[in-house]
Amino acid sequence: MPRPIKPRKIGYIPQNKMFVPYGKKIEFNDYIILLHDELEAIRLKDIENLHQNECAEIMDVSRQTFQLIIDSARKKVARALIEGNPIKIEGGHYTLSKYTQKCPECGKIHKTESFSNHKRRCCGNCQNNKKTH
Repeated sequence: MPRPIKPRKIGYIPQNKMFVPYGKKIEFNDYIILLHDELEAIRLKDIENLHQNECAEIMDVSRQTFQLIIDSARKKVARALIEGNPIKIEGGHYTLSKYTQKCPECGKIHKTESFSNHKRRCCGNCQNNKKTH
């Protein structure tokens, strides 16, 4: 009997949960389902540019499990792009945590209450250091 899946921590639920290629009619079984934890793995690794061990720590999984999650996510996204399939974001075993991002100024990882579409700002640590110099 396999071990139960431990919920992964994610800090971001997207507003847009479906992406459809331009001009494509949506067929019921045509979707590629991208799980919320897979999207979080892509966000942390490819958008925030965090190291794999940092991503795994944030999501509260082992490094090997993180690698499996991101491999699955990238394969699904690649398949959707190549085959022209819509992507639907839903499901997965997860719990919500604070939104995590990497400061573009100092490179430190910090957590905020929520995602913002505004241009990324540096963390309070950087702002405090600038004021003292």
